Amino acid sequence: MNPEDARILVVDDNEDNRFTLVRRLKRSGYVQIETAVDGRDALAKLGSAPFDLVLLDIMMPGMDGYEVLEYLKKDMSLRHVPVIMISAADQLESVVKCIELGAEDFLPKPFNATLLRARVSASLEKKGLRDQEQAYRAQIIAEKKRTDDLLHSIIPASAVQELKLTGVVTPRHYDGVAILFCDIVGFTAYCDRNLPETVVAHLQALIEAFEEIVDGFGMEKIKTIGDAFMATSGLLRKVDAPLLTAVRCGLEMSRIARTTEPNWEVRVGIHCGPVVAGIVGKQQFLFDVWGDTVNIAARLVEHGAPGTVAMTATAWQEIQDECHARSLGVIDIKGKGKLDVVEAYAIK
Repeated sequence: MNPEDARILVVDDNEDNRFTLVRRLKRSGYVQIETAVDGRDALAKLGSAPFDLVLLDIMMPGMDGYEVLEYLKKDMSLRHVPVIMISAADQLESVVKCIELGAEDFLPKPFNATLLRARVSASLEKKGLRDQEQAYRAQIIAEKKRTDDLLHSIIPASAVQELKLTGVVTPRHYDGVAILFCDIVGFTAYCDRNLPETVVAHLQALIEAFEEIVDGFGMEKIKTIGDAFMATSGLLRKVDAPLLTAVRCGLEMSRIARTTEPNWEVRVGIHCGPVVAGIVGKQQFLFDVWGDTVNIAARLVEHGAPGTVAMTATAWQEIQDECHARSLGVIDIKGKGKLDVVEAYAIK
């Protein structure tokens, strides 16, 4: 710590002692020096402004140096300030007591200029190192938080927890998982008609709304691919009815999309069944889900009307008492053959 940057408080009830210390400190290049005439005056000044070092006399009327030192070391906001005790040569036992109470060092009276300079410099150097360590610690904590925030933006919270505990997320097979795909009707044409800044701003608002809805239903966002949004129900977060939850979520997403500028229309496709989930990639890694369940949900999103949730008739039979739907008939689904498809349009 540079002498001109250090703020020093000299505490002594003797005016001559204060004058001598201040003069010698200034000769050593210390310019930010304040004085206190007793213990209570010292605490008032320490409470109102930051200091890097305190030179504290032991024997003072009213509140002596022991009491001031003890107060400082109990105060969590002041205990880090180094204190050099000022004592007469015959007060060695008192000096030992002060060191045990947490004082950094001591100065005997009468003052020796060389010893004063050395002990003040050493104490301030230690204070500077402690301040630097605290700054590094705060930086590490901030970086850790940024890392955690980034991980949570990439992979689900429970997968983050496993990754932090074990260093990996073990690929697993899951049964009874509902997969939801949602995409925007006419998004490509909308992009062609609008400025990039407008497109990204509107899409960002919609995705943030979708993320909030998904989280509110206890589901997990997996990823966005262009204008397509993918989420799961019953994967890493337990829900009582994954398929019905996903349908409710899809209908709410459709409703919110219509109220979000520029009043989007979206299609939703859902399927429920077994999946495999895990993390892939080394650079820009991604938590993802695979399986026939995923493929069918991705294909179904193309066939429902805007504002509805497309699913197979087989899936709908599991929740037919909970929602209204209409048949779309048997549709030739790319890569899956002919499937009987319905679209749910309301919850009962």
